Amino acid sequence: QLQLVESGGGLVQPGGSMSLSCAASGSGFTFSTYAMAWYRQAPGKEREFIASIGWNSDFTRYGSSMKGRVAISRDNAKNMASLEMNDLRTEDTAIYYCRAISGNKEAWGRGTQVTVST
Repeated sequence: QLQLVESGGGLVQPGGSMSLSCAASGSGFTFSTYAMAWYRQAPGKEREFIASIGWNSDFTRYGSSMKGRVAISRDNAKNMASLEMNDLRTEDTAIYYCRAISGNKEAWGRGTQVTVST
């Protein structure tokens, strides 16, 4: 079963940058067969799509809220996906989640808190 653990969150000042990582582990899965995605959820709001990347990095897609300020990547050799975020704003404060998708299989991490504040 695939398990995902996000890391790299914390406190950052407005205009700053932050890099999030998502590590996949478990038995009986092949990381390179999963597309990976990042979402976020702010207090009182619905979960929002940020970015996704194909199993072999053949495509990337970005949601409108952070487009131009984020970049998604993956390293299949390390079973990891990453999200680079730049020019962070206070409204980017949220819990950030990674998700793995392969056909009818999916997994979610528990999230990492990102707080953008002075």
